[in-house]
Amino acid sequence: MMALVLAGCAGTQTMQERNPDDPWEGFNRRVFVFNDALDRAVLRPVARGYDTITPQPVQTGVGNFFSNLGEPRTALNSLLQGKPGNAGIAATRFLINTTVGIGGLWDFATHMEITGRDEDFGQTLGAWGVGEGAYLVLPFLGPSTLRDTAGLPLDWYTYPITHVDDVALRNALRAVQVVDTRASLLDLEELIRGDRYSFIRDSYLQQRRYEVSDGELGDDPFASDDFDFDFDDDDFADDDFAD
Repeated sequence: MMALVLAGCAGTQTMQERNPDDPWEGFNRRVFVFNDALDRAVLRPVARGYDTITPQPVQTGVGNFFSNLGEPRTALNSLLQGKPGNAGIAATRFLINTTVGIGGLWDFATHMEITGRDEDFGQTLGAWGVGEGAYLVLPFLGPSTLRDTAGLPLDWYTYPITHVDDVALRNALRAVQVVDTRASLLDLEELIRGDRYSFIRDSYLQQRRYEVSDGELGDDPFASDDFDFDFDDDDFADDDFAD
């Protein structure tokens, strides 16, 4: 779901040098254009309206609610990865936030400094030694990899909203979740530089590798004194952010 948001954050530019992580770049860029058109026509305007009329405390509560529903999935995947400590934290967070936090609207567990790492089935497959495979842009869903795509059905099945019997209520909850997530990322669009497709792809892959390795990515390749960047104001022209 957040992947659709990331895919819709920007347009596309001319295809550049082929990336070994992205052997299907031609196909992926076409799907990216489709997702971006959908975002510009529907999702972004709705998200901007939601952001304008909804007070920030309400937006925070809505985000907390949907995040809390992901704690059971984190607990299960933590157990599958042999991380009982993180599983216990996720279960504790879900119990506290669902009760004291009024159904998850208030993240009381974080207030108590009870925090852990989010886990999903894509990360579990990575922990089991499954390679991430090629980068893949999915229609409507956006950035993914073959490994993450394989984990999506189990991610959906273990998310509580999937099991809401009332179809209208389930669809309404999904819609609110998508809009709230999109609204939360409106400001992040200004961080995009250069070829926007490549920026989103590289950011997604870096983030997923960080999550799968629990932040243990080795030495920072940009920490060397050999890298010296000098930016001028022209490097950040307003045209970079034009729709």
